[in-house]
Amino acid sequence: MSKKEALTRAAAELLWERGYTGTSPAKVLERAHAGQGSMYHHFSGKAELAVEAMTQMSEELRARAEGALGGEGGAVARIDAFLDLERDPLAGCRMGRLTQDYDVVTDDRLRAPLAEFFDWLDERLTAVLAEGVRTGELRPGTDPVAIAALIMATVQGGYVLARAWQQPEAFQRAVEGVRRVLADLRVHPGQD
Repeated sequence: MSKKEALTRAAAELLWERGYTGTSPAKVLERAHAGQGSMYHHFSGKAELAVEAMTQMSEELRARAEGALGGEGGAVARIDAFLDLERDPLAGCRMGRLTQDYDVVTDDRLRAPLAEFFDWLDERLTAVLAEGVRTGELRPGTDPVAIAALIMATVQGGYVLARAWQQPEAFQRAVEGVRRVLADLRVHPGQD
């Protein structure tokens, strides 16, 4: 692993654990086992390194989500596969946690990777749900945009509840609620 990759990986881990404000260049250097010169050789400063780390996190999360959403089966099976992805509810979402950081949401450059990730996820979920409506798997009149927003809000809210209560089960209960909504939207054989 190159020094640049080590710095980016260390920054990504620290951003997930501590947020942007709580991630100092000194901590990144310590975790990456790198000297100060390495950081400033590859990055102009903390913000540029954070953008690179968030972009890397986004790419990893997109690949995982796409593995589920682009997999086998109908729309509901693929949404279920997305909901079933292995997660650590007590650690929180790597991208979602950063939206709580004032320095991130007030800086367009830092916020951009987050907005791009959630835009992508929203579009991808909407497309899978729209396919379910088109193929007749989901009831006519189902609003793919609204249901995609519900899924994203539930997953993010599930993380918040799990962390607040220190109960991973809170995440699972939230996800189960979305599954029930999807089950109610499904067209079953013999249903008018």
